[in-house]
Amino acid sequence: MAKAKKTATSESIEQVLWNSADKLRKNMDAAEYKHVVLGLIFLKYISDSFYELYNKLKEGKGEYEGANPDDPYEYRAENVFYVPPQARWDYLQSRAKLPTIGKDIDDAMEAIEKDNPSLKGVLPKEYAKEKLDKQSLGGLIDLIGTIALGDSVSKSNDILGRVYEYFLGQFALAEGKKGGQFYTPRSVVQLLVEMLEPYEGRVFDPCCGSGGMFVQSEKFVEAHSNHYNGKRNGKTRIFERVVSIYGQESNQTTWRLCKMNLAIRGIDSSNVLWNNEGSFLNDAHPDLKADFVIANPPFNDSDWSGELLRTDGRWKYGVPPVSNANYAWIQHFLYHLSPKGTAGFVLAKGSLSSKTNGEGEIRKNLIEAGLVDCIVNLPTKLFLNTQIPACLWFLSREKENNPNHPRRKKILFIDARNMGTLINRRTRELTEEDIRKIADTYHNWKKDDGSYQDVPGFCKSASLDGEGGVRALDYVLTPGRYVGLPDEEDDFDFEERVKALTAELKAQMEESAKLDERIKENLAKVGIEL
Repeated sequence: MAKAKKTATSESIEQVLWNSADKLRKNMDAAEYKHVVLGLIFLKYISDSFYELYNKLKEGKGEYEGANPDDPYEYRAENVFYVPPQARWDYLQSRAKLPTIGKDIDDAMEAIEKDNPSLKGVLPKEYAKEKLDKQSLGGLIDLIGTIALGDSVSKSNDILGRVYEYFLGQFALAEGKKGGQFYTPRSVVQLLVEMLEPYEGRVFDPCCGSGGMFVQSEKFVEAHSNHYNGKRNGKTRIFERVVSIYGQESNQTTWRLCKMNLAIRGIDSSNVLWNNEGSFLNDAHPDLKADFVIANPPFNDSDWSGELLRTDGRWKYGVPPVSNANYAWIQHFLYHLSPKGTAGFVLAKGSLSSKTNGEGEIRKNLIEAGLVDCIVNLPTKLFLNTQIPACLWFLSREKENNPNHPRRKKILFIDARNMGTLINRRTRELTEEDIRKIADTYHNWKKDDGSYQDVPGFCKSASLDGEGGVRALDYVLTPGRYVGLPDEEDDFDFEERVKALTAELKAQMEESAKLDERIKENLAKVGIEL
C-alpha cells in the first residue's frame, strides 16, 4: 500500500491513469486500444457533466425552477450532452463484471448518438468484439470511474483536457510513425497558436488530425478574453462565439477522434468534415475564406493525386510537382485565406531550399508577392512520426495586398534549432519560455516600433534586396543563412579548439591502451594469452 501511495503522489493523475490503463491492454494493438480507452473517457466525461446539471434541474431552484430533469432539451440549452439512463456511468459500472459489458457499452454509445445528433457516427462501438478481453474492459471501467472528469471543479482544473491530451500523446508514441497522423505535439501547436494569435474569426485546418490546433486556439482565446457571452432565456442560451472552427480530415477514424476531442471541450465541430478523398481532390469548404489557417500537413507527401490536378485553379504561384505535396499545401492554404488572413503551418525543412521540379520558382513567386512573413527553424526530435527536420512558415495576405506595408519587403528568420528540452531519449519539447521568446520576437518585429532587435545566431529581419538579402541568396529561406553566429561565438579560435580536442583524444587513447594492458595481464593469470 505504501508503494502505491508513493507512486500516486509522485506522478500526475494522467500518468497514473495511463500506466494503469496500459497494463490492461495486454496484447491488444495500441491503434485499436486507443479508441477503447478514449471512448470510455469521453463517456465518463459527458456522464459527469450530465449528472451535475441533472441534480440542479431535479432540485429546481432559481433559474431551474419548474425544469424537467428528463427533458433532453434542458441539457441542450446548457450545452451539455443528454445521457439516456442505459448509458449513464453508474449503470455501466454496476455491470462492469458481467460478460455482456461489451454489448452494454456499444448500446450506450448508440443511445447517446440517437439523443445527440452532433455525435452521430462518431462514437466507437467495438466493445463487444471477441478480441477485447471483458475482464480487462471491466477493470478499465472501474479505473476510469475513480476520477471525476466532467463536474465543474474538474472542468475548472481541465482534468479531462490534461488526461485526453496526455493519452493522445502516449498512443502516438506507442504507434510510432502512424501515430503522427492524428497527433501534433502540444508544444508545436502552442507555438503556432501563440504566434498567429487567433483572437477572433474563422480558423481553418484542412488536415486537422485529432483537432489539437482547434483545442489550442480555443485555449488561447480563453486565456485572453471571454469567448462566450450569453444569458439563459427560457430553454435556450444565446452564445456569441468569437472563434469559429472549420476543418477537414481524410481518415475517418482520426476524424472521429477529432469530433470527440472537440465535443468534450464544448467546441462546435459542425464544420469539421470528413471525406476519404482529402482536401486536394474533394475540398469540403470550397468557398471558405479563413482569417487563420493553421496546419501540420504530411511531410513530403508523394501520394497526393497531383497528376490529376495539373490545371487546378489553386496553383496561382506555380504548379507543384507530382512527387511532393509541400507547395500544393502552401497554395491550398493561400487559396482559403481572407484578404487580411494569416497562415501558420509546419513543413519539412527541405521546403525552404528545394529547387527541384519547379519548387524554387514557386518559392520565388511567393516571396516576390510579399506573402512570406516569417520562417522558424525548429529543433530535432519534436515529432513522433518522423526524423525529417521541420520548420514553421507564416504567410500574410495583408502584407501581399498592401504595397505600403512596413514589412512588405522583409522576412523575419528565427533559428530555434538549439531550443527545447529532452523529455526522454527520443522526444524533445519546447518549454513555455522557448515559446514565449519566439512568439514575442515575431510580435515585436510585426509592430515595427523599435522594440525588435536582430540577435546574432537567433533572429534576423532580412530584406529582399541588398548584399545578404533574400534575392542575393537565390530565394533560399533557411534561417541559418541569415541569422549568423551568436555574439559569444564571434571570437571562436579554431586552432585552439583543434589543439584542445587533439589533447583530449590523445588522453583517451592512452587510457584505452592502459586498460588493454590490464585486461591482457588478467587473462594471462588464468592461462589465456593474447
